[in-house]
Amino acid sequence: MFEKVKEVLMEAINVDEDMIKMEANLKDDLGIDSLAAVELSLELEDEVLAKLVTVADIVSLLESKA
Repeated sequence: MFEKVKEVLMEAINVDEDMIKMEANLKDDLGIDSLAAVELSLELEDEVLAKLVTVADIVSLLESKA
């Protein structure tokens, strides 16, 4: 699941692969603003994602739905 999230982050908001770690803060570490968060949530098809804080939060949410 982490690899899927990493791919989406790299494609949707042009985040460098080396910066994407489970503990990375979406806003502070990856520079994801509210517009990018909405784009990410659309890409991952879940509007709840716009409210998450770290990459690990995204992975955990998607794993719980799998």
